[in-house]
Amino acid sequence: MRHLALLGALALAGVAQAGTTYEYTVLHSGRPSGAQTTVIGGDGTVRVSYSHRDNGRGPDLEETFTPAADGTFHRYRLRGRSTFGALLDERFDLGRGRARWQSASERGTLRVAGPAIYVPVNGSPEARAMLARAALAAPGKTIAALPGGELRAERVRELRVADAGGARDVALVMITGLGLEPAWVWLEAAGTQRLFARISAGGAHVIARGFEQHSPELERVQGEAETAQLRRIGSAGRQSLPGPVLIRNVRPFDTATAALAPPSDVYLHLGRIAAVYPAGSPAQQAATVIEGGGRALLPGLFDMHTHEDGWNAALQLAGGVTTSRDMGNDNPLLERLMAGIEAGELAGPRIVPAGYIEGESPFSSRGGFVVGSVEQARDAVDWYAQRGYRQIKLYNSIRPEWVAPIAAHAHARGLRVSGHVPAFSRSERVVREGYDELQHINQVMLNFVSDADTDSRTLARFTLVGERTGALDLDSQPVRDYIALLASRGTVVDATLNTFEAMYNQRQGEMDPALAAVADHVPFATQRDWRSNSMEVNDGNIAAYRASWAKMVAFVGRLHAAGVPLVAGTDNTAGFALHRELELYVQAGIPPGEAIRIATLNGARYTGLEGETGRIAPGLRADLILVDGDPARNISDIRRIAYVLKGGEGYSPAAIYEALGVRRFADPPRITAAGN
Repeated sequence: MRHLALLGALALAGVAQAGTTYEYTVLHSGRPSGAQTTVIGGDGTVRVSYSHRDNGRGPDLEETFTPAADGTFHRYRLRGRSTFGALLDERFDLGRGRARWQSASERGTLRVAGPAIYVPVNGSPEARAMLARAALAAPGKTIAALPGGELRAERVRELRVADAGGARDVALVMITGLGLEPAWVWLEAAGTQRLFARISAGGAHVIARGFEQHSPELERVQGEAETAQLRRIGSAGRQSLPGPVLIRNVRPFDTATAALAPPSDVYLHLGRIAAVYPAGSPAQQAATVIEGGGRALLPGLFDMHTHEDGWNAALQLAGGVTTSRDMGNDNPLLERLMAGIEAGELAGPRIVPAGYIEGESPFSSRGGFVVGSVEQARDAVDWYAQRGYRQIKLYNSIRPEWVAPIAAHAHARGLRVSGHVPAFSRSERVVREGYDELQHINQVMLNFVSDADTDSRTLARFTLVGERTGALDLDSQPVRDYIALLASRGTVVDATLNTFEAMYNQRQGEMDPALAAVADHVPFATQRDWRSNSMEVNDGNIAAYRASWAKMVAFVGRLHAAGVPLVAGTDNTAGFALHRELELYVQAGIPPGEAIRIATLNGARYTGLEGETGRIAPGLRADLILVDGDPARNISDIRRIAYVLKGGEGYSPAAIYEALGVRRFADPPRITAAGN
């Protein structure tokens, strides 16, 4: 019997025979960036080494596990470092019906009565394959997840791939229950169903060695499967609104006063705001009536720092974001997403892309264009300009001496220039050389805390800011001169404070402070993920990090007080993070109404859309959100979005959220058609 159990465990572990080694290549933008090696021992123990680098960062994992006879984990152990350098030490075991687990962010025990599989916090692609196989083998293809929730798996596509050694049939498996969106893994379709690939659209591709040339095809097929799921999400949230549309009895946000105006009736027609009347004025044959019920009516929000995909886009719309500025992406992927949204096939905001340009180096981030000379950068600028882009973003590995000629060429083509500060330079220098905008508060603060030899292509761009900013005197002459420089030039700052709040404040096991206010609305698996910090925050650095964080928030308040233009961006979980960004702006001393103006009018101004949206006025696009409460007084009310209109088309946040497993924040308004 013990021999049969071992054979079953070996088969369900996805191995042809014990003592076998499987090699995988990690690719970023088609280029090798790391590897995974999986070794199956004679006793069925699986040992995995997984490491890769992109953008100067990446995980280093050593994973060991023993499968149980039912294909779940009997024992599991993981050690190493996370993408941002946090120390990892995770373990699980199951014996005599009791599960025990421990990691940097959690520990616990649980009596297990039936089939259940532990979900690693930081597992490798091999661990994901285990989850898929266990769920596929369970009754109804559903299995309990430990520490909580459940997983469901479905084979959604099959494909035949070939190399010099012959052909393989592989299957794409969709796993739900691991977060706000499905997880995907490719398994060999027959036999032991061992791992073949894990494809992250626009990110890392992990694929069996020798089959790297099939990576684009796998991404295409997986993209089609994801699009089918996203269409379902869009259909659940979208509502047809025959025009003219009357939004009755609302309090519009007045951009001039940064406060809510008296109760009004707002008319929409052909995707535009047609008129704004005092509430209760006689209506002339409105085809659709939305009962505002005294709610606040705001212009649609702008998220000015995103890296969009279809799932992110759906969350953006549910969070009231009707325009998103994408700050760097896989260009073909982004164009397909934009086309799907514009065609009405997918739910998402209007996307304004910024052209991403990175320099060639061992630390390069693979996306957009990676260039090796000023001439190649100029060609990239022209590529973006000829496709209607109005801004470029330069990245860490651009050489400092390239900035001025690239910026001059971009300005000659009518494009704004923004980005990270190239390694071995400082933000004051790039502003003088042509930057119109700076991304991220850490890039700004490096101006004061970096050394001449600081290589900001590495994690030093985060750790150094955490270690040294707390000692910075915000009243010192260098700080005052720097802020005056930004104000005099009108240099925009895209601070993305929310991205750094957890990085410098969150101990492992604590809830991400940027997302804590919404944690009880999201699934258990997402809450669990939000309790893990990829940065190494410990007793030795947390006091310095938190002191530095306080200075960063205060610095943003100083920027606003001096007249430096701000925009609201996230680089984090869509929708939810933007709401937190506005709360952090208020913590920095910016009045709530001003924070809303930053997220609406400033967004329109610095995307070139000021004449189209960002305010509530006749003739502008009907990009609007209906909000319970008064966020111009209490900024936290911004989460209570009852309804979203984008170009006059209606979306129910409640329906989108619930399709993603998120509990709603507000009930939708009553909507009636003429004669009802």
